[in-house]
Amino acid sequence: MTFVFTPPTQPSVAVEDSDDRFPVRRIFCVGRNYAAHAREMGKDPDREPPFFFTKPADAVCDSGTAVSYPPLTENFHHEIELVVAVGAEAHNLSVADALSAVWGYGVGIDLTRRDLQLQARDMGRPWDWGKSFDQSAPCGPLHRGHLAALDSAKISLSVNGEVRQTSELRSLIWSVPEIVSLCSAAVVLKPGDLIFTGTPDGVSAVSPGDTLVGSVDGLQEIAISIL
Repeated sequence: MTFVFTPPTQPSVAVEDSDDRFPVRRIFCVGRNYAAHAREMGKDPDREPPFFFTKPADAVCDSGTAVSYPPLTENFHHEIELVVAVGAEAHNLSVADALSAVWGYGVGIDLTRRDLQLQARDMGRPWDWGKSFDQSAPCGPLHRGHLAALDSAKISLSVNGEVRQTSELRSLIWSVPEIVSLCSAAVVLKPGDLIFTGTPDGVSAVSPGDTLVGSVDGLQEIAISIL
């Protein structure tokens, strides 16, 4: 097969304690999956069906990346998230079987041009310009296999050493198995898909020169800086 130009490099994520890389196919994100975050965004946190949005695969970048402050925004926000890495093709999985499709987990940051997102939301338009831009999906090294304390693990993010977000995964409105099941009902999940599972409250703006460190108990942390 001959292409009209050289294909771009395959987007990928580091793997814990390995030189191997996890190839990224698609990135799904769950909106407002912590009640306190839903409230801070001015929404009702009742357990309505979750909604998903996407980011391009090449929005992913490694821990240690210096992320450029993106254009078109004056309100650039962090959102710390547990990331689920899919390792098997799956469609219409039950909640009971959902974890069978999971390859592993990581710590990610859903970077958001909040002013563009809210403008689009208020106008009834897609969120793409607010969510789907270069380097908008930093992800730490993936841990292969399951987490022993998936529900009780603490999730947190600090900016310049100050804790901005903290919660526990048990506070997810929709659990990891439920998220994977619901996503698999809408699309055929395949190896290489990543699912960002939602962020707790405390999202706030960052500026050039800031250093962000995010963690989930049992996983390698993620650290990025803003240029």
